[in-house]
Amino acid sequence: MMDNLRAASNHVVLKIILGLIIVSFVLTGVGNYLIGGNNDYAAKVNGQEISRGQLEQAFNSERSRQQQMLGDQFSQLASNDGFMQQMRQQALSQLIDQALLDSYIKELHLSISDDQVKQAIFNQQAFQTNGKFDNAKYLALIGNMGFSADQYAEALRKQLSNQQLINAVANTDFTLKGEASKLVDLVSQQRDIRQATLDVNALMAKQSVTDDEISQYYQQHKTSFMAPEQFRVSYILMDAASMQQDASEADIQAWYDQHKADYSQPQRNRYSVIQTKTEADANAVLAQLKGGANFADVAKAKSIDPISARKGGDMGWLEPSTTPDELKNAGLTEKGQMSGVIKSSVGFLVVRLDDIQPEQVKPLDEVRSAVAAKVKQEKGVDAFYKLQQKVSEAASNDNESLAGAEQASGLKAKETGWFSQDTLPDALNFDAVKQAIFNGGLVGQNGAPGNNSDIITVDGDRAFVLRISEHKPEAVKPLEQVKAQITDTLKHDKATQQAKAQADKLLTDLKAGKLDALTAAGLTLSASKTVDRNAQDPVAQAAFNLPQPADNKPSWGVSEDMQGNVVLVAVDKVKTGSMPQAQIDEMVKGVTQNNAQLTFEALLQNLRKEAKIKYGAAAQMQ
Repeated sequence: MMDNLRAASNHVVLKIILGLIIVSFVLTGVGNYLIGGNNDYAAKVNGQEISRGQLEQAFNSERSRQQQMLGDQFSQLASNDGFMQQMRQQALSQLIDQALLDSYIKELHLSISDDQVKQAIFNQQAFQTNGKFDNAKYLALIGNMGFSADQYAEALRKQLSNQQLINAVANTDFTLKGEASKLVDLVSQQRDIRQATLDVNALMAKQSVTDDEISQYYQQHKTSFMAPEQFRVSYILMDAASMQQDASEADIQAWYDQHKADYSQPQRNRYSVIQTKTEADANAVLAQLKGGANFADVAKAKSIDPISARKGGDMGWLEPSTTPDELKNAGLTEKGQMSGVIKSSVGFLVVRLDDIQPEQVKPLDEVRSAVAAKVKQEKGVDAFYKLQQKVSEAASNDNESLAGAEQASGLKAKETGWFSQDTLPDALNFDAVKQAIFNGGLVGQNGAPGNNSDIITVDGDRAFVLRISEHKPEAVKPLEQVKAQITDTLKHDKATQQAKAQADKLLTDLKAGKLDALTAAGLTLSASKTVDRNAQDPVAQAAFNLPQPADNKPSWGVSEDMQGNVVLVAVDKVKTGSMPQAQIDEMVKGVTQNNAQLTFEALLQNLRKEAKIKYGAAAQMQ
């Protein structure tokens, strides 16, 4: 692969492409591999060192993954040193496991050949264009990930070696046909049940509760009746969009003159090139061309650059930023002008300037509306930032209210109703605003109003200044406010206890064969229905925890339904269900994979137990 890369770099056209890839590669930070020194390591595993650089790279990778997965919530977690240390230790633990696996793979003499690595790269769809391997795409993608070709190949070799070990472990586990059959019978089993329900709500209406019971429950469960911290906020919102001003002709012209490059296309040149290995070959080509030979025909026959040769030497339109230095320095300024022999890093060249497209600037009339919009926006933003400064000074000078800020801004402060962290008004629902309100810095002593906030900028060129006008700390709700709720709770608890006691007594009678006990209690059994093991109904789930019926007698039990009622359950019959073969295959596969995973985890635990692991200074939180 590296030979192919070196060969590709010897062609003028690919040199342009590779130049872009190299820039991308440098900017992605290959320096991650060079962080840290020999005396500063994260851990040593059986003498094999895990460097600070490896740990930092693994930690940053895990950090990026968590940030992408958790979004805004991650910033709160990241401020917790304990969470970040745990993430760092997790990254180190994974590196240690990898080192142990690498060593074990060597002991087993498992290996991945260069051809296997190459084939794995060729087969990855991410590196293909129209179903075929695309070398330029491959180099660009791994460059963006911070890998050279050799580094990526080595990382892939490790991944394939790990997979080889995992496959070896997985293949040691299998499920016998008889085991699979029993498992299918168990999973697909069905049960015919009947049920009699003791209605808790009906019993609840018959319960009574004393004031002493209510008071006692309130005292014992005060934490269940907490009113959250609440706020009322006064705020002024400044919005740059509302401050846009008219754009005069002079403003439009001045902005256009200063930003002409935004509406310009630089001069582009079109070249044809013939590349040769030796200077003698180039001189021979030049002689042919001076003798009247057709440039395109000679390029197709003589050029060793396969891409441009197929096009008769044509390299297409090139802007200054994509033109190789050899072409820039050829001194070609006129259409049709041809160079002499040029020595370059890829051999020898003969170049012709085929065409020139002068710099093109869109006239002001063509872009006037866009320029006017830019001018209005900039004026609005300028006014917005000037207003922020005025309001900030006014809010600081008059820290007892927003009156000064109102006068400076010309805007009337708005007042919210009471809200908690869970009921924040939509108008204030910005992370920076929430942090200012809820971090305690704007609340005065004993809950009194505190200072005005600093200017709080949010997305969309908007900014707030605010103050907490009233504050209520978290507190227990008064008894009178929750008395009805407590009364209902106590009545429901009493009704449930009564229903369970009645059900337990009935269960004893039913197990003794006294079926008339149900009639005496005013209950009747429902019609029989078939339930399966996957049912979400708690009554059905309870039925599968009961023993199978015997001697033509049902198996009895007690459960609760999804409404909280107490239910007597009779299991009359156990049946073997059916399962599609595809589902059976998938289930057996899942069991096998789970067993293989357990085996693999046991292998890792054993490797750790037998290994000598020493932690270095870099393992600690930085």
